[in-house]
Amino acid sequence: MLAPTVLPLGIPSPSESVWQLGPFPLRAYALAILAGIAVALWIARRRWAERGGDPETVIEIAFWAVPFGIVGGRIYHVVSSPDAYWGPDGDPIKALFIWQGGLGIWGAIAFGAVGAWIGCRRQGVRFAPFADTLAPALLVAQAIGRLGNWFNQELFGAPTTLPWGLEIDPAAPTFPDGLPADTLFHPTFLYEMLWNLAAAALLVYLDRRFRLGHGRVFWLYVLLYSVGRLWIELLRIDPAEQVLGLRLNVWTSIVVALGGLIAFVLVGRRHPGRETTLLLDPAAADEEQNAAERTR
Repeated sequence: MLAPTVLPLGIPSPSESVWQLGPFPLRAYALAILAGIAVALWIARRRWAERGGDPETVIEIAFWAVPFGIVGGRIYHVVSSPDAYWGPDGDPIKALFIWQGGLGIWGAIAFGAVGAWIGCRRQGVRFAPFADTLAPALLVAQAIGRLGNWFNQELFGAPTTLPWGLEIDPAAPTFPDGLPADTLFHPTFLYEMLWNLAAAALLVYLDRRFRLGHGRVFWLYVLLYSVGRLWIELLRIDPAEQVLGLRLNVWTSIVVALGGLIAFVLVGRRHPGRETTLLLDPAAADEEQNAAERTR
């Protein structure tokens, strides 16, 4: 009689996060971010086309939104975790080393929204329907981006005995002091990936089922992501700024979730339906189309 197969406990962490391509380093964190952006653009183009827009408009707006988002994400990370850069053993120049990890989603969304608004104005389309189009794609991009944390063996949760605990190399600089080498940790990167993908699917369903518009899909994204980030943040043990005994990101999650809920309700009361046009100046667009038809 064959002995039953015993599955190994724990999720192993990748042994490498950087590969050399000649003189150029390929960093898993950067590749995860780029992959997330690429997939988000693909999803957003399809959703924008379904709404009747030109898919190329999404690319044009992304040229503004992506750089703004990266800068904003880095600024929030440096502000919320300043010790690594401005503390006693910190190095301020490392604040520029984005490829080593560290993008705060709150700053990325805030600054990215400014860039997207500029792009929308330049393309002559409304910001609210574009934000609604992009919202599920953002969640998918964030899910893919969390793979970078897995490769970097960072931002994991507290010790756990659950069978899906995450293995961290005891020699890694992120391994907590004073713990046994075989300690497993909550894989918060995986928790957030699954939460984000489930939330993205829910947004797509609710958008199609109720024909949400005027920014309500985006505000629902803000609410769902913030709720998930709240409980995930409570599991994390990496160094972070504390405010009244809680991590800064916990308070941020609470405030942003409440803001998203209030905005979703208020916008729904004022604009219960969906926009009839994606353009900032639909009258001018109609006049241009009529003129084109008269010349045929």
